[in-house]
Amino acid sequence: MPTHVIEKDVSDERATLLAFLEAQRGGMRRSVLGLTAEQAAAVPSASELSLHALLKHTIQAESNWIERARGGLATQSFEEAMEGWQAGWKPTEDETVAVLLARWAEVAAETESFIHSVPLEDTFALPEAPWFPKARVSMRWVVLHLIEEVARHAGHADIIRESIDGKTAFVLVEEESGAGV
Repeated sequence: MPTHVIEKDVSDERATLLAFLEAQRGGMRRSVLGLTAEQAAAVPSASELSLHALLKHTIQAESNWIERARGGLATQSFEEAMEGWQAGWKPTEDETVAVLLARWAEVAAETESFIHSVPLEDTFALPEAPWFPKARVSMRWVVLHLIEEVARHAGHADIIRESIDGKTAFVLVEEESGAGV
């Protein structure tokens, strides 16, 4: 990881978890730093992933998990969930990188507000899907899961970005901070 999370208050678990989530979001955001629309939509590796698609999917995943934790999406069928998931990999013409980054700022603020408003021990049911057990999980679990989800895709984004123009996560951290290479 090219950035480090330092706890501001070692007794504030919630803030530490959210800081780790934000650090991973930063990795995803930096992956599109300075790219043209064509570069962000490029598929330069063996996978079918583009940075633009990864960005949309990651935002959708965070939004959906928080909505589920709030008690929403409970009536969504498996088929509806799968259609939404598949659409989440395909940015529309209106969903430019800039629009998605602005949307993510809103989603991140919603996530942080929600997580600050509930006990970390509160639970909600996992979605009905063949890959999930029938179980309830905590708000702590959802934040940890989001850290895992965003980190996984930030890693994918690192490889794709390096394939596009050779820039690594370390270089992008320097560019973002204004120390540019």
